[in-house]
Amino acid sequence: MATWVNRSRVCVGLAVVTPFAVTAALAPMRARVEMVDVALLLVVVVVAVAALGSRLAGYLAALSAGAWFNYFFIAPYQQFRIADRSGVQTFTLLMIVGAAVTELAVWGRRQQAAASREAGYLAGINAAAASGATGGGSRQELIKQVASNLVEALHLQTARYQSGVAGLGDPARLQRDGQIMWQHARWDVDHQGLPGDTDIELLVEHDGRLHGRYLLRAAPHTVVSLSERRVALTLADQVGAALG
Repeated sequence: MATWVNRSRVCVGLAVVTPFAVTAALAPMRARVEMVDVALLLVVVVVAVAALGSRLAGYLAALSAGAWFNYFFIAPYQQFRIADRSGVQTFTLLMIVGAAVTELAVWGRRQQAAASREAGYLAGINAAAASGATGGGSRQELIKQVASNLVEALHLQTARYQSGVAGLGDPARLQRDGQIMWQHARWDVDHQGLPGDTDIELLVEHDGRLHGRYLLRAAPHTVVSLSERRVALTLADQVGAALG
């Protein structure tokens, strides 16, 4: 966490300073350098900052790039004022493009993080499947391993296994289709997150035979995707197959 905070601070500093350094270095050559070329170079700077840092760093870089581009390359020079229409258009486009590439960079990082999580979940499933298929490790070890995988996959507080029971205590239930039923109604996971006032029951079955259940406990409004819920179902199936 401390590393991420320090990295964010560095990126925010770069977002403010780098556009100034680039435009100040090119300012003595403005008679020989096209404004469009300078604007494109500043877009590259914004992309780099947004890719390394946060949305805040990206937007600060775009704002800094627009401000210093105006100061050094739009007449009247060395003033934060734009006198002609073409300058306004160039400044506006620079800001729009800077914001757009920042959002693309943020989206790309999210996709990368999601792909990394999916790879971790698949590794957990494969480990559970291998354990069940080869008999490596005890059943209790497999049950414990899958509980840990469930906590990670669904962002839970706890996950505990109970043998041979279902429905006891009237918990919410994670259905085979990935939806959650609670108190005879479908819970709107996409908008409300996981229910946090009750355990969520995940049945462990194989060939129609009940072996037990995992009781999952989430913090209120914990958001999980349908694919993450399906991963949880697949993990439970691996335990059911091993116990069967």
